[in-house]
Amino acid sequence: MPDLSRRSVLKGAAVATGLTALGTPAAAAVKRVPVTREEHRVVVIGSGFGGGVTALRFAQAGLPVLVLERGRRWPTGPNADTFPSPLAPDSRLSWMGSMPSLSGLPLMPFAPYTGLLEQVSGNGMDIMCAAGVGGGSLVYQGMTLQPAEDVFNANMPEQLDYARMHREHYPRVASMLKLQTAPDELINSKTYKPSRVFARNTEAAGYNLSKIPMPIDWDFALRELEGEMKPSYTNGDCSMGVNNGGKHSVDVTYIAEAEATGRVTVATQHNVTDVAMAKDGRWQVHVDRIDSGGTVLEKKIITAGALVMAAGTANTTKLLMRAAAKDQIPDMPDGLGSNWGSNGDRIYTWTNFADDFGAPQGGPVVYGSLEWDDPATANTVIQASLPPLPDLRTTMLVGYGVSQGRGKFVYDSAKDDAVLDWPHDADTELSRIIDDRVARIAGDGAIRLDTTSLVPNTWHPLGGASMGTVCDLAGRVQGHRGLYVLDGALMPGNSAACNPSMTIAAVAERATDELIAQDAGTVF
Repeated sequence: MPDLSRRSVLKGAAVATGLTALGTPAAAAVKRVPVTREEHRVVVIGSGFGGGVTALRFAQAGLPVLVLERGRRWPTGPNADTFPSPLAPDSRLSWMGSMPSLSGLPLMPFAPYTGLLEQVSGNGMDIMCAAGVGGGSLVYQGMTLQPAEDVFNANMPEQLDYARMHREHYPRVASMLKLQTAPDELINSKTYKPSRVFARNTEAAGYNLSKIPMPIDWDFALRELEGEMKPSYTNGDCSMGVNNGGKHSVDVTYIAEAEATGRVTVATQHNVTDVAMAKDGRWQVHVDRIDSGGTVLEKKIITAGALVMAAGTANTTKLLMRAAAKDQIPDMPDGLGSNWGSNGDRIYTWTNFADDFGAPQGGPVVYGSLEWDDPATANTVIQASLPPLPDLRTTMLVGYGVSQGRGKFVYDSAKDDAVLDWPHDADTELSRIIDDRVARIAGDGAIRLDTTSLVPNTWHPLGGASMGTVCDLAGRVQGHRGLYVLDGALMPGNSAACNPSMTIAAVAERATDELIAQDAGTVF
């Protein structure tokens, strides 16, 4: 591949999947800001899958809830320009930082802004974290998969009771997100040729082929084909948010329904800096209310009877570990920070000289191949679109699965922060399995570039405050009345060969049922 083309593909893949490293700005000048105090019954940190479920179900049970979200709202609608285009990235893409180079591409510095993505750097692995009302659902591709029972039971605590979750909690999530698979009319249209080639090659290689349930109203994409809206789905310009709407992200489903109860307040641009146990046994949250450039406008000390940590796997773990290290929350479980996994993420570019994929490419995801027969090696491979680049005969393949490798967060007192340590060979066996499958699907003569090996990172971080080691199955932190974890940090290092969103939400649905029945009115 010519150097310019390879660089273009890398750039497209980087912005499409968020691989690009995001830095942090220089500290703003310190100035005097007001300090205020508030008291609430329930505080939820984060508004993604865990926080959204918690806010809605608690509100429906009559509980008032304050949701603290560090990012902004991202309203959409036909022909909106809310989200940045992946090929013309600007400050909206980056949480308080800039985009350094990737594989020799030029620097693209951004002004500090309450943007969509933060890259949390680790030793051996970086974590991609979303910011904004709706959390990771704003920028995830949308694959919404329920694990098979035997794979679930092999990787999750048996006491979660898959049969009940299959009967009650997974269906609730599916209903809230209004899952649909792509219609054949759309798949057979011009820009979805990469999806059709993937389907053909997958079946020719002898693998299972499935349409992937997505939280998308595909009528929006069909309307784009009719020229009723400018392209967003049908040209792949949807990896950093869908401007036209039709994506049932958490902000327009769980959070919107929660706010409609009148019992939920979502405080945007409220960046939590510390959590602590108050002298009376309640929970204190230290918060900076910031403007869109990160300037602190107000410092808040919020006290609550119940504190739900749903800030995302990295930030939930880091906040709790900082509190433990500084004795702001004494006697935290010894397992805090451990049992962290990457879900086995692998992201490839696939250049095919036998078939011209064409450009632009429709997205975000239509088909996948689920190899779930063996719970020990279960994995999933999907095809995803590149953003609207020139025709480089290239698309993307993504794999993930049952990850055995585990990392650990370690508190660094000099930085006053917890940093991930990830063994370089942690997922070697799963990577080999996924790579073999990707090679057979791509076919002879194709060129595959494993971008994860170039920039080790994951969009699916799991663990750090896992059930069974730090929390019980309802997210109660062991030995700490009224403190809960209800996000990806609660997962035991992997999500049973699926992308984690549906299981995180289903576990939160199960947990809130229990907490409302057992803790509301007694613990908080």
